[in-house]
Amino acid sequence: MKKIYLLLMMVMAGAQSLRAADYTYLTFETTDGAKASVEVSSLTITVSGNTLTAGSQTFALSNLLKMYFSNADETTAIEEITAETLDEAVDVYDLQGHKVSKDQLRKGIYIVKSKSRTYKMMVK
Repeated sequence: MKKIYLLLMMVMAGAQSLRAADYTYLTFETTDGAKASVEVSSLTITVSGNTLTAGSQTFALSNLLKMYFSNADETTAIEEITAETLDEAVDVYDLQGHKVSKDQLRKGIYIVKSKSRTYKMMVK
């Protein structure tokens, strides 16, 4: 009986690993509804205290609602813009659509367009 149970467990584990191999992202959903996806190839997950780190994403365990495998990047969270990103910016616009100099940003929300992406940025 133990051999059958062990064989059944091995078959189920193999089926699970085959199903996970079909997906390219592991998506984390937080309690505020934000989603962040990380590629599963060469993925490392660590837990330290009450913080989970998956690839380049870090989450407070108390804020995690669920995690699941997916075929697409479902990231919806707001990313932090670094000084390097702002230096790479091609154009900066205010919310009225006027082009603004990067050197003269005042308090407000701006649209930052780089060669690869477009960001919203808030200057406090």
